Amino acid sequence: METILLFAPLVGAVICGFGHKIIGEKAAMWTATGLLFLTALLSWVTFLSFDGETRIIEIFRWIESGSLSTSWSIRLDRLTAIMLIVISTVSALVHLYSFGYMDHDPQYKEGESYKPRFFAYLSFFTFAMLMLVTSDNLVQMFFGWEGVGVASYLLIGFYYRKPSAGAAAMKAFIVNRVGDFGFSLGIFALFFLTDSINLGTIFAATPDLAETTVSFLWTDWNAANLIAFLLFVGAMGKSAQLILHTWLPDAMEGPTPVSALIHAATMVTAGVFLVCRMSPLMEVAPEATTFITVLGATTAFFAATVGLVQTDIKRVIAYSTCSQLGYMFVAAGVGMYSAAMFHLFTHAFFKAMLFLGAGSVIHAMHHEQDMMNYGGLRKKIPYTFWAMMIGTLAITGVGIPLTHIGFAGFLSKDAIIESAYAGGSMYGFWMLVIAAAMTSFYSWRLMFLTFYGKPRGDKHTHDHAHESPMVMLIPLGVLALGAIFAGMLWYNSFFGHADKVGKFYGIPVAEASAEGHAAEGEAAAHGTDASEGHGEESAAAGEHHYVFAGKPGEGALYMAPDNHVLDDAHAAPKWVKVSPFIAMLLGFGLAFLFYIVKPELPKRLAQQQRPLYLFLKNKWYFDELYNVVFVKPALALGRFFWKKGDGKTIDGFLNGVAMGIVPFFTRLAGRAQSGYIFTYAFWMVLGIAALVTWMSIGGGSH
Repeated sequence: METILLFAPLVGAVICGFGHKIIGEKAAMWTATGLLFLTALLSWVTFLSFDGETRIIEIFRWIESGSLSTSWSIRLDRLTAIMLIVISTVSALVHLYSFGYMDHDPQYKEGESYKPRFFAYLSFFTFAMLMLVTSDNLVQMFFGWEGVGVASYLLIGFYYRKPSAGAAAMKAFIVNRVGDFGFSLGIFALFFLTDSINLGTIFAATPDLAETTVSFLWTDWNAANLIAFLLFVGAMGKSAQLILHTWLPDAMEGPTPVSALIHAATMVTAGVFLVCRMSPLMEVAPEATTFITVLGATTAFFAATVGLVQTDIKRVIAYSTCSQLGYMFVAAGVGMYSAAMFHLFTHAFFKAMLFLGAGSVIHAMHHEQDMMNYGGLRKKIPYTFWAMMIGTLAITGVGIPLTHIGFAGFLSKDAIIESAYAGGSMYGFWMLVIAAAMTSFYSWRLMFLTFYGKPRGDKHTHDHAHESPMVMLIPLGVLALGAIFAGMLWYNSFFGHADKVGKFYGIPVAEASAEGHAAEGEAAAHGTDASEGHGEESAAAGEHHYVFAGKPGEGALYMAPDNHVLDDAHAAPKWVKVSPFIAMLLGFGLAFLFYIVKPELPKRLAQQQRPLYLFLKNKWYFDELYNVVFVKPALALGRFFWKKGDGKTIDGFLNGVAMGIVPFFTRLAGRAQSGYIFTYAFWMVLGIAALVTWMSIGGGSH
């Protein structure tokens, strides 16, 4: 079953890409879509029936070279099972959605074939991502990693006639290669120190890595910290963290289904998955995880500030993705990997729905993407409106405080903020709370500008606005279920007590001793009633408390014996637990004031604070800075080597040789061609004499 769900998308890609001329475009597209739904079905069966025990399913032997021995294997554990349903569910729904969205695409001419190629790219993208998350070794993971990169390049630049699409695809390709360089160095270092790239061997060796010193860039480093940092550089590229973030907002230049696939559930989650997969290494690399926490929190804040002023509906949601990924890295950085995966899981549903909902709005408005030209659409496209409303309620974190009743984002985002506080990162905690307020503001701003107020922009476009076909609305309905219920259904599995989280992830647990951390904080950590701490059960007399145990690699995640963040998060003060909810209310209130009560205020404020507005509008001028620091010097260096090196030196030398020296020796060689055997024998003897002389001087061959 596992092999079928892995290779079904690849088969669909081949059929759609190469077989559509034989079986027809429609048949090829439906075949690819059907195979994706098969993968999704098998993924859910695997997820729901999984017993927590890690299994290795070998497909075939792959690389054998010296001590490097690698199989193509499927590592099936809870972490893999979560990623399988996230990837396959969203991808299958995106395939179905694309039948409506990509029909009669204005970027292509009448009669021009483009849909089979689009579906082939989608399926190949999905296969590469599944290859990545099922990998049992780092080489297999790297192949999937790069496969996703290739597919994303093709999908982002699918509208190749648009210069902006081509530029966005190139930016994504280049920026990701920068991150991949760090990832590859991390793999090399692990092989150098452990003589293996297989995950099981690496995990077992992590205690030794923590005690090892290596030389790198003329400096001595702790091996665990250095490797963790290098791997995170790879994660920064894929998951668009600050510095290597610039590609992600531009990636929305591709078709909207592509934006949903990349931003919600697949490519951008690869970095978070990598950090969580390497949790045994991260647990012994405190300096690296501190860096992950700080950078994740800074990214969440940065992206949220930029999202405040964007007017392109897809770009707002794109910056929201960048910000939410920062949340996930903060959780991983403080050692709460299960909370990071919780938000990754819930985020896939509501973010995919927001992107596909935005696509439905764009479809209704004849491909208009500027929210300044929307307004009053809730009666024109009611189903899309309610889908976007549910997505907004989920991402902003609407729920009942101090319980675990609420939309998906309410529970998973709160879990991360509580974990940041419990993990001792006050910088991370406050950055995330502030980012939560800004997320609420720009999300409700999007809703108010799009669906409320008077229609703006072209009157003809508004008059002819219409609801999307059912093939686009059904995926929205399915994703809405996840956005509403995913958090409540799986809260305990991802963020409950240690015994529940341990059982879910296959992590060994042990009953806490009387002197242990869990027992000491028994009343505080587990003594809240259903009205506190997201519905924690009251601690009855004699209640058993558990701590994570086992060795690195024994479960899907590893939490060291001194990692008490989960218990400390549940014991966090009430003001910490309600702070995200208050931030959400503040963001909503300000958006309501600006865009419903006094809609003239935003324009006035933008004029009064012009420098700040332009600073945020231009994304902190990162693109301009990179253009000055990297792009222009690279172009200047290229022109120098082209004109001086290639033009004058190489061409000049070769032309000189060709026009002068070569004819001279040609004439000498012609004179030597006497036609007598004696002449040729004489030159052979001279050559042998020269060879013997050289070998005598050099000491002969060794």
